[in-house]
Amino acid sequence: MKLGLEGKVALVTGGSRGIGAAISLELARQGADVALTYRGQAEKAGQVATEIEAMGRRALALRADVSSFSETQATVDAVRAQLGGLHILVCNAGITWDGVVWKMTEEQWDSVIDTNLKGYFNYNRAVAPVFKDQRGGKIVNLSSINGIRGKFAQSNYSASKAGNIGLTKALARELGKFGVNVNCVAPGLVMTEMARKIPPAFLDVAIKETVLGRAAEPEEVAHVVAFLCSDYSRHITGEVIKVDGGQHI
Repeated sequence: MKLGLEGKVALVTGGSRGIGAAISLELARQGADVALTYRGQAEKAGQVATEIEAMGRRALALRADVSSFSETQATVDAVRAQLGGLHILVCNAGITWDGVVWKMTEEQWDSVIDTNLKGYFNYNRAVAPVFKDQRGGKIVNLSSINGIRGKFAQSNYSASKAGNIGLTKALARELGKFGVNVNCVAPGLVMTEMARKIPPAFLDVAIKETVLGRAAEPEEVAHVVAFLCSDYSRHITGEVIKVDGGQHI
């Protein structure tokens, strides 16, 4: 199914690997030019950009700390200047730093919240006036089923992902009258490089939680994100769509 993203410019945070890379590539397949941010994966970001350009699309890989308000604005300005506009934002960059709450340090809490929640605010905030003035745009924020249900030893991560959902719903109300759609995708277990490092016993438990009996591939999340970035989803906003194989039923 072609989603008709030709002529659109997309910005994907954390687009150098895993779900972010899959999203960047899928948006390009659907016709968009894609800018992607990375923090410490310059080589992988370059590889993704090369793949995008091989599809005949323009690509831009930018090193950026999503937790920096000033860097965020500079990144958005650079994308608009170099690619000629901005129509789609996908916030995906995120980290984990697990620990039970009675042992969690302030650094563990602040680091995850600054990246996973403040980082989303920074980018949503930076594109909001652009989309508002052009009376159109698509924002997709990546949350997690653990932001809905909570997870043991992930109070920081679960809080940040729950915050993404609240942010999405509030901005859907604020930006709706300007023709801007703001939605959230909440994956369950996805077989990224990080997931493949999970001890087999823990991985097996997570897979058994799903009703489909398997983990998702990054591309399966990317397909849903791309749909939400298209005009096929123009009457969907403020929603949280789980992509979890029934892990959270």
